[in-house]
Amino acid sequence: MTNHLRRLLAGLTLFLTEFAITLLLGIVGVVGFLALGREVFDQDAATFDAGAFQWARRLLGPEQQWVETITFFASRNFITAAGCLLIGWFLVLRRHRWYSLLIPVVALGSITLNLALKNFYNRPRPLLPLVSASGLSFPSGHAMISASFYGLLVYLVQTHVERRWLRWLLTSILVSLILLIGLTRVYLRVHYATDVLAGFTAGLVWLVVAIPVLKRIETRVKKQFKNNPQLAEKQPE
Repeated sequence: MTNHLRRLLAGLTLFLTEFAITLLLGIVGVVGFLALGREVFDQDAATFDAGAFQWARRLLGPEQQWVETITFFASRNFITAAGCLLIGWFLVLRRHRWYSLLIPVVALGSITLNLALKNFYNRPRPLLPLVSASGLSFPSGHAMISASFYGLLVYLVQTHVERRWLRWLLTSILVSLILLIGLTRVYLRVHYATDVLAGFTAGLVWLVVAIPVLKRIETRVKKQFKNNPQLAEKQPE
């Protein structure tokens, strides 16, 4: 077997593996979300949500200020500012235009999809919230945006941080932040637990779809630049 054929088979195997994993995660996520959407108005779900309110209160304690601080990290104002900073960093300092495109696509796509799902399910928010909140409840926008945005950061950390200990430390912090944000939404009684679980699921499904699609687009465009040197010379590194 020639080296060229070995490289071709290795590339094909990697592509099929990535495709299979992506497809499996996407299917599991969609099925999970649809199951939550189907059961969300059932009595079993209502019992689960009521128990989750009490559990979150016992777990996080009576102090509310730090809980509001954590939930702020998935607010639209913070995500917008953090996203703009990341775009600027990749575009100006790292000169990597594809990551500067990936960030707004993931963030804006997550927000748009969340609004569409909210209007489709039309679930009111819980009664007696501890902070003011407007709009509909299912799925949780904070949970969905945090799963997609901070999940994207997990992807960037895993693919760019070389030191293993630092890579897993940052990943643990980001995953913990995602889970805490979801928990604070239940604690503050602005979302049911089923809203949060559905938000996590939808956010991760969107991330699983968006990243491979943009990677394929990047590969195709780079190939076009490679085949056309005049175009490549006009593009930043």
